[in-house]
Amino acid sequence: MANAASGMSVHDECKLRFMELKAKRNYRYIIFKIDENIQQVVVEKLGKKEETYDDFTACLPENECRYTVYDFNFTTEELCHKSKIFFIAWSPDTSKIRSKMVYASTKDRFKREIDGYQIELQATDPTEMSLEIVRAHAL
Repeated sequence: MANAASGMSVHDECKLRFMELKAKRNYRYIIFKIDENIQQVVVEKLGKKEETYDDFTACLPENECRYTVYDFNFTTEELCHKSKIFFIAWSPDTSKIRSKMVYASTKDRFKREIDGYQIELQATDPTEMSLEIVRAHAL
């Protein structure tokens, strides 16, 4: 088992699916998890384009850490349609300390592998990544 301070490698599918989201916008979101059995970050769920932000947040486990990317579409005050890709590190207060350590030590390595998101958020409870907060960061 990897040392909590060492970080985990990133499975190639994570990079591939992120590139598809970034270039083709064929997913609304991607949820990634660390699989300690293979010591890699892997894709856990791909959100369909028609899914909402509520659908996305409902997929996040209440007591486990995850990395996510979310393709947020919005309209500016000038009525321009825009999209920004968010990287969200979900680390709930109720998750195990070891899990928080492994996710924290892997985060920078993972972010380097999925280059191209515009905004980063760190959330320890749902209020820190509410739709209002996401919208405020996007504008």
